[in-house]
Amino acid sequence: MQTIRTMNVQHLSSPSGTEGPDAGHRGAQSRTVNLAGIDLNLLVALEALLAERNVTYAANRIGLSQPAMSRALGRLRGLFNDELLVRSSSGFVLTARAEQLAAELPRALNGLRCLLATRDTTPETWAATVSIAMSDHQSLVLLPGLLPRLRARAPGVDITTAPLGDGVLRDLEGGDADFAIGQLRSTPFGFYRRNLYVDPFVHLLRSGHPVLRDGGGAPDRIAGLRQVVIAPGAGDRTGLLHDMPILPDLPDRNPLAVQDTMTAAMVVAETDLMLTVPRRTAVRIAGMLPVAILEPPSPLPDYAVSLVWHERHHRDPRFTWLRSELIAAAMAVANAKAGEVKSGSCLDAA
Repeated sequence: MQTIRTMNVQHLSSPSGTEGPDAGHRGAQSRTVNLAGIDLNLLVALEALLAERNVTYAANRIGLSQPAMSRALGRLRGLFNDELLVRSSSGFVLTARAEQLAAELPRALNGLRCLLATRDTTPETWAATVSIAMSDHQSLVLLPGLLPRLRARAPGVDITTAPLGDGVLRDLEGGDADFAIGQLRSTPFGFYRRNLYVDPFVHLLRSGHPVLRDGGGAPDRIAGLRQVVIAPGAGDRTGLLHDMPILPDLPDRNPLAVQDTMTAAMVVAETDLMLTVPRRTAVRIAGMLPVAILEPPSPLPDYAVSLVWHERHHRDPRFTWLRSELIAAAMAVANAKAGEVKSGSCLDAA
């Protein structure tokens, strides 16, 4: 058995041989500890010493040599200004300070172990609210497929949406938004992008619209129609657009502007106005309202949909998994037949 040295303990006393009046107060004061100057491995050695109360056994417990553990004990005595282990008639016992450490140290070390351990990334146990900045017409397309996937795989994850607008990249940087879905002209430094799908634009008209009675699709007839459009937001000056792009070839230069897609669609369903939206959005709306989908007589720019996120979430395994779910939902949308619409014809979905 390893011999543990003992010290002669001298009472601190005043010059007169009696304890000073502030001695107890001084002893109760805590000192500020600079962790930068402490080898935290000593706490592992201390845990073993407090449990084994024997240098040799403690050394074997954590894989140190007996001399190395003896040196660790010496350093611990200096660190805590206490003998920690002292000899008794039945072996070695803990000092009062060591008894206190034995009660508090496991909790502290377990906290450190949990801090350093790999987080549980199982989707089933993840509880979070994830914010996605996206235009409302893309919410119509993506959320019906995404939400059931999350409900089955990660029931503790809630999705909230926010409109795309000026400052969305700043929101991604600061954590006010976790993802953005929309168009991105370029990928700024510190951001990542995954292209999801490309959607062509089509026109929406109410069922029974006069243009549809003779087959529809004639450029001159479409050119004479009043338009309803989604009022554009400020847009993100560093690349993300608020909503769908401004279409330069639309004939109506003084359209009726509304704030959201469903309002625009309801206006179209009750009037002779026309709405131009991505095809998949049009198909979703046509399943809810008495409207028809009309292929533009001349091609319009496509709507390229991207998933955008900031580097702060890039390596997080939970958000990596969620990205894969978002992409899978988008791929299901991309692979689905979004209505067989031929140029110059209409699809009456009423």
